[in-house]
Amino acid sequence: MSQPIARPVIALLALITLGGASAAEVQVAVAANFTAPIQAIARDFEKDTGHKLVAAYGATGQFYTQIKNGAPFEVFLAADDSTPAKLEKEGDSVPGSRFTYAIGTLVLWSAKDGYVDAQGDVLKSGQYKHLSIANPKTAPYGQAATQVLDKLGLTAQVKPRLVEGQNISQALQFVSSGNAELGFVALSQVYKDGKITHGSAWIVPAEMHEPIRQDALILKKGEANPAARALVDYLKGPKAADVIKSYGYQL
Repeated sequence: MSQPIARPVIALLALITLGGASAAEVQVAVAANFTAPIQAIARDFEKDTGHKLVAAYGATGQFYTQIKNGAPFEVFLAADDSTPAKLEKEGDSVPGSRFTYAIGTLVLWSAKDGYVDAQGDVLKSGQYKHLSIANPKTAPYGQAATQVLDKLGLTAQVKPRLVEGQNISQALQFVSSGNAELGFVALSQVYKDGKITHGSAWIVPAEMHEPIRQDALILKKGEANPAARALVDYLKGPKAADVIKSYGYQL
């Protein structure tokens, strides 16, 4: 009598043990512009796979330095394609794991309603004291902002007014707090489900700067971690794609 009961119990215990063993944590370096989307994706990822995503947010260039210095990141979601390509070339990633997960959009934004016009002519008016951008040396969105200013012939005019954030999150903070009247930020930071969430904005035409192709890859430290591979696969799936598009990115 006891044997038929014991077998299902043993099988159930084995399944529980196996489920616990297969769930893992993945350490992810995430470009600051992708903060809101990855937080939304992380919830679904954990629910759907059992794996947990632990994210750190910052500037792509700073993450490169940290990775080269041995930081424990296993997956890198950059704000450009050149930094992941460099890491790939230098042997710091799992071969064949690099792919473009999003194409970013730059926006000139103000926390004030009606302050930024639909063509961005406010930049030429000179009626502002501070223009916020991310550090162009470490943040691709900052580099794109400088390209736009060059294209408009405004580089010299706005130079005394520039306020640089260490990354795109700090650039946004300067504008949100009122320390800068306007700034170049990532559309994803002020956009959700087809509209600007607050303030006023000029969505910069893509042809005014180099494409902001955002690549991801699995780093060497994540090579043996099933959660790292699972995350990359999940980012390529339809559920993540819907979230990414809802924040104004192209795929």
